[in-house]
Amino acid sequence: MMYLEERKDLCVVTKMMFDRFITNAAGGNITVKVSDEHWIMTPTLMSQAKFCRLEPNDILVIDREGIILEGDGRLTREFNMHMAVYETMQGAGAVIHAHPKESMVFASLGLDLPHLCEATQKLGEIKTLDFAPATSPELAEKVQQYLQTRKNDLPVATLLREHGILVIDKSLRKAYDMLERIEYNAYVNIQANMFQALGKINGKKTAFSYNMEE
Repeated sequence: MMYLEERKDLCVVTKMMFDRFITNAAGGNITVKVSDEHWIMTPTLMSQAKFCRLEPNDILVIDREGIILEGDGRLTREFNMHMAVYETMQGAGAVIHAHPKESMVFASLGLDLPHLCEATQKLGEIKTLDFAPATSPELAEKVQQYLQTRKNDLPVATLLREHGILVIDKSLRKAYDMLERIEYNAYVNIQANMFQALGKINGKKTAFSYNMEE
């Protein structure tokens, strides 16, 4: 089996993402670059049909044209968005698209996600892109246009209006780590907004010197 260990690890991360409510039965997908010519990718309907309980044979090995070289599933229609990332961000090693419960509040309202936690500061910004239909060429184009402004500055994350999140990093584990950090940051934002509405905090932001390496 091609890239067996990488496919096993992708199965582990995919299950973790679903079990921790960082995506839902409506979808999500992950790609990992495993060579200059090959990627591994979760199949379509991984959440709806299998609740993210995948086996290595379910993971697709694909080329840059989306031709399936190995794997039992079918290619997700989000393939074009993933490839737009790799074409733009030369250092990208993994792309996670998910529907995280807390972050979806900001994506659905079209709000950028502020940093209230040190753990996400190195992202620089977490913008919500203008709406484009899921799986559409227009969405892939919007993602690519935004990434062109980031100058290959990994990690990168962006919210997709009324859709979900896209996280890009050098490896699968790094991308998943950042996805969880963002989700916790979204939770903290929501709770902080409630405290502010109750008049418990003054809303002033203190400047700190953050650790941008971890």
